[in-house]
Amino acid sequence: MEFIQASKSYYLDRSTYINLRWIAIIGQFITINSVKFLLEFEFPYLLSNIIILFGILSNLYLYHFDINPQISNKSSFIYLLIDIFQLSILLYLTGGVLNPFSIFLIIPSIFSSSNLNIRTNLTLITITLFIIIFLTFFSYDLPYPMNEKLSIDENYYYSIPLSLIVALIFLNYFAITFGKESRLRKEALDKIQEVIAKEHELVSLGGQAAAAAHSLGTPLSTIKIISQELFDEFKEDKRLNKDLELLVSQVERCNQILRKLTLNPIYEDEFIDKDLSLFEYIDEIIKSFEDISTKKFIINVEQNSNSFPIRKSIELVYGFRNFIGNANKFANSKIFITIKSDSELSEIIIEDDGKGYPKDILSKIGEPYLKVSKSTDKSKRGLGLGIFIGKTLLEKNSAQLICRNSQTRGGAEVKIVWKNNDLKML
Repeated sequence: MEFIQASKSYYLDRSTYINLRWIAIIGQFITINSVKFLLEFEFPYLLSNIIILFGILSNLYLYHFDINPQISNKSSFIYLLIDIFQLSILLYLTGGVLNPFSIFLIIPSIFSSSNLNIRTNLTLITITLFIIIFLTFFSYDLPYPMNEKLSIDENYYYSIPLSLIVALIFLNYFAITFGKESRLRKEALDKIQEVIAKEHELVSLGGQAAAAAHSLGTPLSTIKIISQELFDEFKEDKRLNKDLELLVSQVERCNQILRKLTLNPIYEDEFIDKDLSLFEYIDEIIKSFEDISTKKFIINVEQNSNSFPIRKSIELVYGFRNFIGNANKFANSKIFITIKSDSELSEIIIEDDGKGYPKDILSKIGEPYLKVSKSTDKSKRGLGLGIFIGKTLLEKNSAQLICRNSQTRGGAEVKIVWKNNDLKML
């Protein structure tokens, strides 16, 4: 499965954008014609409707000819630019910045900031800025009754474009910031879905391998017995001796391969389906690390007084494995795991004797794609994605997590807590 980075994908959703444009066009049409026929104000009415017609045609083109479900960054820029110029011309014909609907001029750039790349954002913001300045000095008069004269204080007049420019800059800054965070979080959540899908595939393959081992076990045992008896009977026959010896050795090799296909040779394949206590979860995961790690795992279960089985969950397995893997990666020599349970709560505390979380990211633990500014060891640098995935998966299964630096071990500490009632309902 190829993973596409969401943080580098910039586009507009076609159907959403088309619907928003229809709402804007209908709003413009109703406003223009209400001012003309209900309020009976004088302004370039026909020209304004022609400009609205141009917006209708551009949206019909987008609806019928641009059939991709997502509008590319380049095409989005063109359509948003059309929106800005269409509204700008309408405002030019109806009072410029004095028109109360001039606030809508900053919407296309804000829409761009949360969905498109930074170059497109800055270009649209710059164009909008110059248009606001232009409409401040050049425009038709604001429509109003023929028998009245509109008088506006100069200070108030120039405060309107100033407020529009301030709103343009601040709202776009917030939209760019939150849009980037949203894309990163979406990428991390997509990664979680990919990881879980792969875990389910592995478990499915493991189950099939275990089933194959059991199914082939009986006929292979029969072959082994018969081949051994034939070897014992004809071992003096030099013509058959080598062939029978090879047959016995190959049968034994098949037995070894089938044993390796099971997830755990000691417990065979029971780990696939049976319910496990928190200790059994942790014990199985630690065994998988002990084969590849030289560090010492110390488990404390002295306060585990109310242990009970929990439904087997890929999310729990992967969440535990992430935090234990992090502890193994950053520990100097020891990883401490404490399992506690009483009548109300169950908790797991994972600590290591490493350097702990850097102070510059301690307050942001659990967010994806963190950058550690002071790390010199490339093998121990990370983006925080593993912690984000583990935290998200466990919290999805009713856990509460606290990530901090341990006061007793010197390294990092992860505390995972459940209410027993929540844990039993998983």
